Amino acid sequence: MGLKDRLEEDRVAEGRADRGSVTHWRRRLLEEINLEDLTRLTLAQRRVRLEKVVGHILTREGPVLSDRERSVLIRRVVDEALGLGVLEPLLADETITEIMVNGPDNVFIERGGRMQRVDAAFNGEEQLYQTIDRIVSLVNRRVDESSPMVDARLPTGERVNVIIPPLSLSGPVLTIRRFPKPYPIDELVRMGSLDSPTGILLAAMVRARFNIVVSGGTGTGKTTFLNAMSAFVPSDERIVTIEDSAELQLMQEHVVRLESRPPNIEGRGEIAIRDLVRNALRMRPDRIIVGEVRGSETIDMLQAMNTGHDGSLVTVHANSADDAIHRLQTLSTLGEGTIPYDAIRDQINNAVDAIVHLGRWPDGSRRVSEIAVVSSRRREEFRLDPVMRFEAMPMGPHRTVEGRFRHFPLPRHIAGRIYHVGEAIPAAFGVASEEQPRQGW
Repeated sequence: MGLKDRLEEDRVAEGRADRGSVTHWRRRLLEEINLEDLTRLTLAQRRVRLEKVVGHILTREGPVLSDRERSVLIRRVVDEALGLGVLEPLLADETITEIMVNGPDNVFIERGGRMQRVDAAFNGEEQLYQTIDRIVSLVNRRVDESSPMVDARLPTGERVNVIIPPLSLSGPVLTIRRFPKPYPIDELVRMGSLDSPTGILLAAMVRARFNIVVSGGTGTGKTTFLNAMSAFVPSDERIVTIEDSAELQLMQEHVVRLESRPPNIEGRGEIAIRDLVRNALRMRPDRIIVGEVRGSETIDMLQAMNTGHDGSLVTVHANSADDAIHRLQTLSTLGEGTIPYDAIRDQINNAVDAIVHLGRWPDGSRRVSEIAVVSSRRREEFRLDPVMRFEAMPMGPHRTVEGRFRHFPLPRHIAGRIYHVGEAIPAAFGVASEEQPRQGW
């Protein structure tokens, strides 16, 4: 066989393989449809129309397929044309909380707190880049070698992070985090994330206008828990929420939602969390809820708590309740000015009333690990009194985490504030007989 014949055979083989690919049928679909007609249809109507067109094309030109294979191919072609291709079935699965794409061939998901690999892959880096471009273009961003990292959000609200070479040595990496489903405290109690007395106590603290910090690591459910606690804020109060990506879903009527804005392609127009916290103070809020503090906005949030905005809620990344309060101190120093540590400690001691720390356990479960109240005052060294702690038992052969929620008496100054607003303290806690520091942190 001559070289010309071999090249012709290779060309025919490539064409045959291409005819079986999603890319080929997507290209044929685009040749058949009238894009102007599609603009007049809703998304659901577009999907129905495209499914019919792809079905006709496959009947006329396609290979012989079983009904299941034909349905899967039609869905994949339409997903590629309208949505995010191979990611569409994963986004449609409500049990999946996170999607992680490490290059075109490695797709992982998180379901039920556990990570697993799924049998899904892109046709190549080109298709993965097309999917990434489709996502970031929705928020008027771009991703290329000059701007290899970007945060975005899908129209349905999921948070997206993209990082590409040369910063990523694993190829294009795409991470999609789904919005947490709103759970009331009662539901979290049924799921074992906390016990009923602790839920009642937290509700009393919110209604008594305690400033509460929710801490925990990545994926421990901080936003979900913050959302659950916010349900106890009275409906007649004006609430201002401030987030990087709007995830909180408050049920109250008088809620103002603010969201930060990253810089545009020219590097201008950024509105940081700190700017929004300062602006919120001029909006006559009864309470301020910040999705997460991670930088210079921390000192502004502390000052807001110290200037009449009691009952504020905020989250912070930390490994324990003790670590959380020291991390607030560190974050407060990241601003432009230089504030003495003693002055920052004074701000924190006067602003923060309680810290709720969440943990993620080896079996994938998430629960309240500990609750502590701040008993130190002014410029004293930080002193936290334990209120509740989850004590886990050794894991057995079933590999699930079990344990008990241990309760401690409330310090008298904390109990007094709760009683003052007419709230009850669960009998499981009680009140300490005298004001003295207790061992715990």
